[in-house]
Amino acid sequence: MQIDPSDLGAERIYRLMTGIVVPRPIAWVTSLSRSGVLNLAPFSAFTFVSQKPPMLAISVGRKGADYKDTAHNILDTEEYVIHIADAPLMNAVHESSVEHPPEISEVEQLGLETAPSEHIKVPRLTAAPVAMECRFRQCLEFGETRSRLIVGEVVMFHIRDGLVSNGKVETEALDPIARIGGPRYARLGEIVTLRAVFQTPKSPE
Repeated sequence: MQIDPSDLGAERIYRLMTGIVVPRPIAWVTSLSRSGVLNLAPFSAFTFVSQKPPMLAISVGRKGADYKDTAHNILDTEEYVIHIADAPLMNAVHESSVEHPPEISEVEQLGLETAPSEHIKVPRLTAAPVAMECRFRQCLEFGETRSRLIVGEVVMFHIRDGLVSNGKVETEALDPIARIGGPRYARLGEIVTLRAVFQTPKSPE
């Protein structure tokens, strides 16, 4: 089967790509509007782009002709929190993707508890096993739809007690959720451990 993307619109290509690039980790993002409304939304076009300093990237698309509230808030305030949700939070993550007017807080709608962050004004979700306070560093726009790739620096990690052992996160204990095509999610399933191979250190320490 061959598909020429030049024959397809953005929506159909999106459906293809979200079914091919799987599973995807989910960045569950809190951000504050200029008027102080706490927004919450999930983004599965998400990865890390730097170790030192730690930097994360999320791709934020449009809703109709305008950008999503998260993009506006981050570019306006330059602060946000990226959370990693576990399986018990799957329904809340999905429900937070419902589109609301900017004056509606998804955090309040879902009855989620928050706690103050250490270095930024945006609160973090207490139920999430991982929360990363971020400061905006760069925004690049791509494609005809001008999707915004937003890069931020992590200035504080909040990790649930018991998840880190010998400097590494115990992935099975974290029990993260992943996004696949459509309104579908996945858990890790079987984890296969292969032999360790030599890797040159990322930097001298």
